[in-house]
Amino acid sequence: MIELAAAQLRDDDRVAELLLAGVPEAHRLASWILRDPVGAEDAVQEALLRAWSRRRDIRFELGEPHRWFMRIVVNVCRDDLRRRRRQPVTTIELAAEPRWTPAAADDLGPVIARLTDDEQIVLGLRYGRDLTIPQIAIHIGLPEGTVKSRLHYALEHVRAALDAERRAEEERR
Repeated sequence: MIELAAAQLRDDDRVAELLLAGVPEAHRLASWILRDPVGAEDAVQEALLRAWSRRRDIRFELGEPHRWFMRIVVNVCRDDLRRRRRQPVTTIELAAEPRWTPAAADDLGPVIARLTDDEQIVLGLRYGRDLTIPQIAIHIGLPEGTVKSRLHYALEHVRAALDAERRAEEERR
């Protein structure tokens, strides 16, 4: 019994080290998906809590703990995006200036915010973490073809939104 407890403590220490080592990358990923550094901190904390509560499920094969934790981070971000969509949004217009300016063209945040949760996640993994299609498929547990199609449609939606904004700006001139 004492040996089992000692083994569990060693495993707990190992899991804690692995989780803490993944926090910076998890924060970058959550920031990219949520576009909110404070929300990303909350998401990473929630992911750490979920991972710790499920630490007995972890497999210590090569790379598995890291992928397992990143999948939890993605799921927490997905939950957060869904929760945000259910809450009513109130906006306050502070000035009568146009919503889109040429300087805002570089900021894709508003455009990305209009994508579906799943599209935001694959864009975050692809461009925020620079993962390949197979790596993304492993991280979120989907077939590569599904990841490719979500990425394709997400990019098409971004292009269409940017084109619409460009045309609207040209018409205002």
